[in-house]
Amino acid sequence: MKKFFAIASLMVMTAGLSMAGEMVGWLSDAKCAAAGKAASEGHAKCAAGCVKGGQPLVFVNDADKKVYTVSNQDKGKDFVGKKVTVDAKVSGDSIEIASVSE
Repeated sequence: MKKFFAIASLMVMTAGLSMAGEMVGWLSDAKCAAAGKAASEGHAKCAAGCVKGGQPLVFVNDADKKVYTVSNQDKGKDFVGKKVTVDAKVSGDSIEIASVSE
């Protein structure tokens, strides 16, 4: 019985670590997102230039302004600087984008 509760507790604790779902926010570059400049239409040109120049692509969630690194960088590069809806798997501070739309 103790093993059952130990395993059940472990499953409950790890269930929230990796979630999938839709989120609305901005695809931008890591440098400007860290400075709080990424979540606006006026930043699109700058974000595109920074990503093209080698800055990593990130997703800034509109709901809580949390910045997520994008594990599959190529999936969102066509939407840099735009407000989008992503269907993504969240794992800690990182997301893997399944689909993205404006």
